[in-house]
Amino acid sequence: MRWALIKAAVAGTTMVALAFLIPLGLMVQQTARDRSFTAAERQAAALGPALAITTDQDAISRAVASTDAGAQRRMAVHLPGPAPAVAVPGGTMVGPDGGATIGEAHAASADVSTAGGQGRSFTVEVPGGFALLQPVAVDTGRTAVVEVYVADDDLTRGVATAWLVLSAVALALVAISVLVADRMGARIVASARRLAAAARSLGAGNLTVRVPVDGRTGAGSPEELREAGHAFNTMADRVVQLLAAERELAADLSHRLRTPLTVLRLNAASLGEGDAADATRHAVSQLEREVDQIIRSARRAPEDAPAVTVGCDAAEVIRERVGFWSALAEDEGRRWQLAGADRPAQVPVQRGDLAAAVDAVLGNVFRHTALGTAFSVDVLATESSVIVLVGDAGPGFTDPESALQRGQGHGGDGSTGLGLDIVRKLAESTGGDLALGRSAVLGGAELRLRLQIRPDGAPARGSRRRHRNALFHR
Repeated sequence: MRWALIKAAVAGTTMVALAFLIPLGLMVQQTARDRSFTAAERQAAALGPALAITTDQDAISRAVASTDAGAQRRMAVHLPGPAPAVAVPGGTMVGPDGGATIGEAHAASADVSTAGGQGRSFTVEVPGGFALLQPVAVDTGRTAVVEVYVADDDLTRGVATAWLVLSAVALALVAISVLVADRMGARIVASARRLAAAARSLGAGNLTVRVPVDGRTGAGSPEELREAGHAFNTMADRVVQLLAAERELAADLSHRLRTPLTVLRLNAASLGEGDAADATRHAVSQLEREVDQIIRSARRAPEDAPAVTVGCDAAEVIRERVGFWSALAEDEGRRWQLAGADRPAQVPVQRGDLAAAVDAVLGNVFRHTALGTAFSVDVLATESSVIVLVGDAGPGFTDPESALQRGQGHGGDGSTGLGLDIVRKLAESTGGDLALGRSAVLGGAELRLRLQIRPDGAPARGSRRRHRNALFHR
């Protein structure tokens, strides 16, 4: 493409240069010719006043010698006279018509006689150039002829230089067009190569690749290539969103399996002792681990995948997850309450990630507190953040830092390996935080998850409003 643009630029500029420079050169040549004959006419006209006053040969000789053409021996004056043609002292000779010729003549006598007889000026070709014959009436019935010699060199003086200058201008125009075409071709080729490289990289699995279309990297590119770059980036973003949605769907489907697994685990726990009961409990535990592995794999994005933020309604997700854990709470005799989740609370996190965080927090309540221990979940939405408070009536945290470390995947059998660490990472990804403390209402542990809505929003402060209108359930 680059060479094609250069060739097209050379061809186009050359045709334009020839179309303008050839007529211009011919015009310069004609101008030089006209200038030479105009100068000759001016030299001839300069002798008109002298011939009108006198035809004395000495006076005319001095007048001829005073002109530039006469000084260069390029002017002659043919005077009329009745005398026959005889030699005259001083270099002057008498013409065939009885007149005298002063200076060096180049034109033939017949042409001089024609100019004098017809009374009009004209140019005749002579050896080495041209002769301008200008008739001048000296008195009644007599006409003198002024001859000015114009050499061929005078007709072409400056023409060669003009052709050289015009040729140099043409070459400069071609060189400039080649340079501009090369720069334009380089930008176009670079943009096309970036687009092709991005397409190959995306095809190889690199989901983070994008085509730069703004700023310095996009400047100078054709509008069509910029539109193609925008289209490619839109396509890549859509692919990433579809993959993220697919992972979320897999995670959601896996979460749905936990409800029947909970029932199976409770039923297996009531089977008592025996080989069949142990085998059933072992199979249920193994099935739980497999489901947990599917959940981890579904939520684990590829290392080179860009972060895709898919907002969700935190209140809806929390209602769904609390409803799921309520079945186990009923079986274990735990009182529970949910407050503040009756109004939408949009957060900039993926639905599956928030569900995993809620499951990790509630799972810790069931795993690390005794049967019958009550718990509560409060949702507080502000202009800048959404705060989720999970409290229980258990013994509380003896060492909050160690409690956070349990998110490394050592929480015991049945742990997904996500723990509180995934909750903390989810909060920090939005600019929020995770804090552990003691519940002022239930007296046990309390976990505060703050999800920032806006990156520049101020942390939500103020008293924690408890919505205690909900009834405890058994």
